[in-house]
Amino acid sequence: MLTVEKKKKYTAEDYMLLEDGTPFQLINYDLIMSPSPIPAHQVISARLLQAMYNFLDAKNDNGFLVSAPMDVRFDEGNVLQPDILYIVAERRDEVIKERIEGAPDLIIEILWPANAYYDLRQKKDIYEKYGVKEYIIIDPIAQNADLYALENGIFYLHQKAQKAESLNSVILEGLTFDLNKIFNF
Repeated sequence: MLTVEKKKKYTAEDYMLLEDGTPFQLINYDLIMSPSPIPAHQVISARLLQAMYNFLDAKNDNGFLVSAPMDVRFDEGNVLQPDILYIVAERRDEVIKERIEGAPDLIIEILWPANAYYDLRQKKDIYEKYGVKEYIIIDPIAQNADLYALENGIFYLHQKAQKAESLNSVILEGLTFDLNKIFNF
């Protein structure tokens, strides 16, 4: 087991020595600790996940859908835990090993004070660099959502939606999130 001490750089190998369930992510070779999410974060996560499961079930989609904590190893210096991730059925065997190895097709992050900087900056850059095709950022305070789609290796803002609107997935064509229901807490 790795005891967390001040070190200049941590690697994925160091990260894997942490005790299961420790509240860390490895972001750009730094171990970043986060306290547990706020209640609104968890309610929103559950609602998003339920909407996605219902959609996938109705479509008989065999893609891989899970919520945090789930390690995703992008490289030696980045092992992240997205709030929600989805991998298309055709890529399951390529990406799913003992842990997720490589970019999921869709990632959703829900902002809260302890994580917003990482989700909006460092993690977004990593997701873009490694080819996540769709990145959704949910903001419970502003009650809006941004959907970034990858085009030619670069994220562009595909859709910005407010609480009274719906957000439409690019990867899962036909999946619509009614943000009024998502933010109703």
